[in-house]
Amino acid sequence: MRRLLTVGFVPSVLFVTCVWVLLRADSYGGRSDWGSALPSSSGDWTGNLLGIAACASLLALLLHPFQVRAVRVLEGYWDRWPATAGLAGVLVAIQRRRHHALRARASRTGPVAADARRRLATRPPVDVLLPTALGNALRFGEITAGERYGLTTLSSWPRIYMQVSDRMAQALRSTRDALDTSVNLCWSFLSAATVLGIGLSDEPGVRWLFAPVLGLAAVAYKGAVIAAQAYSGLMHVVFDLHRFDLLEALHHRLPAERKGEREAFARVSHLFSGHGVPDLPYEHGAWRGSCADDAAKP
Repeated sequence: MRRLLTVGFVPSVLFVTCVWVLLRADSYGGRSDWGSALPSSSGDWTGNLLGIAACASLLALLLHPFQVRAVRVLEGYWDRWPATAGLAGVLVAIQRRRHHALRARASRTGPVAADARRRLATRPPVDVLLPTALGNALRFGEITAGERYGLTTLSSWPRIYMQVSDRMAQALRSTRDALDTSVNLCWSFLSAATVLGIGLSDEPGVRWLFAPVLGLAAVAYKGAVIAAQAYSGLMHVVFDLHRFDLLEALHHRLPAERKGEREAFARVSHLFSGHGVPDLPYEHGAWRGSCADDAAKP
């Protein structure tokens, strides 16, 4: 319920309220009459609030299945659309120049170099950069969290997530909620700025109102980037603490050394990619022992 309220309902309320006020002020039919935008009686207030809540709830429910798509668009996965593929290439080139600039600063000494090294540590390699800061913050976790141990992060994440502790699951859910809320707020403010720009296009005196709304969209986007960096960090922690729980859940024998670990996880990743069953010995000791004890009972 809390996720549905913060992630879906609140951003929808902001957008619906903006459209509602513009419609009551007749901004799309001529010059805005702001005096009629506010309700004039308590019954009018109640009816308007109920109408806004109903429309926002419906909008949130309709958009909920597209949550992953809303995030991926802001990540910069635009190559499949011809209209945005060229823009994606330009923005990736800008990201690469920033990456090289950070690397140059990181090679120096002093606090500036330390800050550059810290920022580089949260970015993916230069050859897999995405057009946006949000995309690069999430991609860092998606291609490095499990790969450090020989696991493919994206294919193993749904399995290893089921093995995490309750505290870790709560931290992941909280951070993901913050990310999705920020993304939806960004889209809400961008949409509100669009309808404001259209509705106030013939009113130069108040046309500036869409500018602070765009500023709020930028703040929400920055919040999404910060939440994405925190989520990527938690992904690394999950693989640090629970990678062997994944092997135990699959009933594979735990490796005794680093080389065996990488080989085992590489074979498991091969399984997750749909290329057959790994040639690994099974370990059913605890399960078999409990079954034998049950069978021995009278």
